[in-house]
Amino acid sequence: MNPLPLPDPPAMAPAPFPWVRLLLHPAHSLPTTIAAVGLGSALAFHDGVFSLPRALLAFLASWFIHVAGLFWENYWLLTRYPALREHPEMADAVARGALSLRSLRRVTLTWLVLGVLTGALLLPAAGVLAPVFGAIGIIAAAGYCAGPLSWTRLGVGEFVFLTMFGVVLVVGSYYVQAAPRLGHPRAGEIVRAALPFRAFVIGLPLGAIINNVMLVDDLSDIAVDRAKGWRTRPVCWGVGPARLEYVGWLLLAYALPFWFWHGLGFSAWILLPLATLPLAVACVRRLYATPPADVEPLSPRTAALGLLFSVLLAAGIVLSR
Repeated sequence: MNPLPLPDPPAMAPAPFPWVRLLLHPAHSLPTTIAAVGLGSALAFHDGVFSLPRALLAFLASWFIHVAGLFWENYWLLTRYPALREHPEMADAVARGALSLRSLRRVTLTWLVLGVLTGALLLPAAGVLAPVFGAIGIIAAAGYCAGPLSWTRLGVGEFVFLTMFGVVLVVGSYYVQAAPRLGHPRAGEIVRAALPFRAFVIGLPLGAIINNVMLVDDLSDIAVDRAKGWRTRPVCWGVGPARLEYVGWLLLAYALPFWFWHGLGFSAWILLPLATLPLAVACVRRLYATPPADVEPLSPRTAALGLLFSVLLAAGIVLSR
């Protein structure tokens, strides 16, 4: 007796577009924004002007704008360079109908609006500088890839990343907490006491490490970046100099805490990030042992290094009080 034929297995539904992965991936938005705002907040705590509600608002506004820029970059790549398939999972999502370019535009606009609305809640705290910080973030995000004068075509994308994560986010998050305590921003005043020099430099180690996250991505994308006309460091200088640049930014990141200790008046606790040095050495070894085309997994590892470094630096700032 022949057994009854088994029914065909049900067709597997296509995997949904990986929104969550894009939002939380260590090399993208969430950890880097947490690290930068965390440093500004740690400095605010050190100076006795910390405000948890305003710190959270600063984080959300920054993160929303950053994510909008991330989605805008992917939309630009899908529409301008579809044949390159730089992000195959996104191209596949569009091909199978799990993602439409129209929905991607809508999501990008939604995140941007969320960032603007959240930033508007900081107007009483930051006054006239609230829209200034927001505009800087939007210009940095939108100008990364779009247009003939994008940061990548001009060859300044790395500098923009360094400035945004190492300076602007740190200074902005500090200012919105300190300004209401030290002045009257509601009256249109720029509270200069809430813009101390140390706020502009305390995040530079993070900026240097996050710059390396971008550098790793650029190393893995040399061929496609050259096809797009993007003047990244690996495209302009080659693999060897780009690797040396990675090492140079790490050396800067680990040298700066000594300056913070001796030059800015923090205690020896500010040297806590040196505990992550073995992880940095492991990243460098991985960089030199891996062909450029296969180096992408080093990107989230470098971002994780930056986050851990910043957590320890923030702890050192707080303990130096």
